[in-house]
Amino acid sequence: MPKKARPAGDGEEEGPVPRQAKVEAASGPSSPLDFDSPSGLFESFIAPIKTETFFKEFWEQKPLLIQRDDPALAMYYQSLFRLSDLKSLCSRGMYYGRDVNVCRCVHGKKKVLNKDGRVHFLQLRKDFDQKRATIQFHQPQRFKDALWRIQEKLECFFGSLVGSNVYITPAGAQGLPPHYDDVEVFVLQLEGEKRWRLYQPTVPLAREYSLEAEDRIGRPTHELTLKPGDLLYFPRGTIHQAATPEGLAHSTHVTISTYQSSSWGDFLLDTISGLVFDTAKADVALRAGIPRQLLLQVETTAVATRRLSGFLRMLADRLEGTKELPSADMKKDFAANRLPPYCTGDGAELTAPGGQFPGLNSTVRLQFRDHVVLTVGPDQDPSDETREKMVYVYHSLKNRRDTHMMGHEETEPHGLRFPLSHMDALKQLWTSSAISVKDLKLTTDEEKQNLVLSLWTECLIQVV
Repeated sequence: MPKKARPAGDGEEEGPVPRQAKVEAASGPSSPLDFDSPSGLFESFIAPIKTETFFKEFWEQKPLLIQRDDPALAMYYQSLFRLSDLKSLCSRGMYYGRDVNVCRCVHGKKKVLNKDGRVHFLQLRKDFDQKRATIQFHQPQRFKDALWRIQEKLECFFGSLVGSNVYITPAGAQGLPPHYDDVEVFVLQLEGEKRWRLYQPTVPLAREYSLEAEDRIGRPTHELTLKPGDLLYFPRGTIHQAATPEGLAHSTHVTISTYQSSSWGDFLLDTISGLVFDTAKADVALRAGIPRQLLLQVETTAVATRRLSGFLRMLADRLEGTKELPSADMKKDFAANRLPPYCTGDGAELTAPGGQFPGLNSTVRLQFRDHVVLTVGPDQDPSDETREKMVYVYHSLKNRRDTHMMGHEETEPHGLRFPLSHMDALKQLWTSSAISVKDLKLTTDEEKQNLVLSLWTECLIQVV
């Protein structure tokens, strides 16, 4: 199963499980970002660069610096997270390792200054002022509404988990040694200035986080200084280090990161097991036993290699004619661990159905479309020995914001399952702006009513 996306920079040990996070009241300067749609949000996020240009010229290819001399934009980004926010956050019960890391880069090595247990603001500020330590705050979207709103839309846009870390570094100090990450990184400068040095990747599009020694990385390919409102993007694998210049105020920046374990290789691993399972049910050749003592061989025999190659070609041919790619874990994991939709108030519209009760004569539409995934897989009911295929509708409406990206426990997604015969009707709901319940492609009126009632109960459709 894909890991929870780790933000740029590494964490330490976890502390106690957090209590339910309080939701910060929406306040502060008005947003210059477009929250009307995921694509609108991303375009405004990287403005003035166009989305098409970004993915054609920069995504997974090379760094991009966007400098924006816009006081209103700088003021909005400063409101996302400030050094002054730490006092109130510490009063909520933050813990070293889980919520906060305190660290310094000394002679190219990372020195962790974490204490045990709960974080006390006065001690945190003392380490910051006297030891010139960097404060790394994990997943601030758990507490900061504006970051929740941004990252929720970005998860819809990318179709991948989006995490974040805030780094607050004193003047003349550096928190982390040179390293690279296994995530795509967007750096937003919030307060002060930060000087960045980027280096040629030793592992392009890396799949793991790793430190890199100074004597291995050569000369920087980019030397950049970010000011409030500026945005820096670089692909996973890009070696980087950053420091706050001497003689200036402290620096605060947030790294927003995505696309961990979201490569073609990961998707192939995710889909191949289901493809093999289905093919073996239909083809006796895959059900035949392997040669005796094959598992005892030091080297794979030429016969076994040829046989496996043939099976892979057969699977490729079968895949060419497949309309619905099976996803064993990636869709399920994404739905289970992503942010719930951004909302104000008590969020009742996400957990309790409202509006008119749907009937056979109703016209309905899908809501929260960007928070719902549809997939096909074997019946997960352990009492069903036939393991017939079912349609699964997973959603994130009931997910917990306060544990987003914290990785404390494996979670199961919320959702529904239906017989495979309901797939066409579900596709109608997905592809129509609105549809009459009578027109759903199901055999009986009872099936039509039961389908829409089930979806309505989960707050996934509304009567229009």
